Amino acid sequence: MSEAQASSVDALTPTPSLVQTAVAAVRSVTTFVAIALYVLIAAPPGLLLAQVFKWPGVLYVLGHGGVRLALALAGIRIVVRGREHLKPERAMVFCANHQSNVDPPVLFRVLHPRLHILYKAELSKLPLLGRVFILGEFVPVERANREAAMASVSRGAESLRAGNSFLIFPEGTRSRTRELLPFKKGGFIMALQAGVPIVPVAVEGGRAAMHKGSKLVWPTTVTVTIGPPIETAGMGIDDRDTLITTVRDTIQAML
Repeated sequence: MSEAQASSVDALTPTPSLVQTAVAAVRSVTTFVAIALYVLIAAPPGLLLAQVFKWPGVLYVLGHGGVRLALALAGIRIVVRGREHLKPERAMVFCANHQSNVDPPVLFRVLHPRLHILYKAELSKLPLLGRVFILGEFVPVERANREAAMASVSRGAESLRAGNSFLIFPEGTRSRTRELLPFKKGGFIMALQAGVPIVPVAVEGGRAAMHKGSKLVWPTTVTVTIGPPIETAGMGIDDRDTLITTVRDTIQAML
């Protein structure tokens, strides 16, 4: 689907009524307030246990609890296809398209009980959550600094070799249309360095819940389609462009 076609489809989407907008606003405010309170209450003891007793797993338990709460309050339902491709016992890089702010929590909930994330370094400045990301062993990437970004990729590869699975959004930002943006290479180099498979993931429905620039979260159903793993064993760094094309074409076909 071209960008022009995507825009025409969006133009056909019914305009919500004032009542629907009011309901969405109330649900959105309730969700934001509830999650802020949840973080304020749950994060300090979770951080204490993770730091003092070296139990990062407690942060994942609390994280899944917060995500379940947020999705339920916002009215986000999830349909998952291709669960048979999930192998929690094996390190993988999950590669997903990115349309909305609801994509990360939905995928965190669905893909793996202890999913690590390659994320933009600016998020480390968030109160409490930034510290949760660090102790949860997420890997920040400074996209404006190539040397620092490559060091983060190496850290991610080391974590993959230790058995941890990662989520990447190779577009780097949310797409405003149904078209995939160009893919960045860092996450693919990370997978190649570690020799782990890449799992293509297609997310649909996120834009209906919260498109880029929206202040409201609309109740909707988000569909997550998980494709078969694409093996990287035997590949080298020089194969990254071919791998990117294969993964991108696969996700595009799944959408």
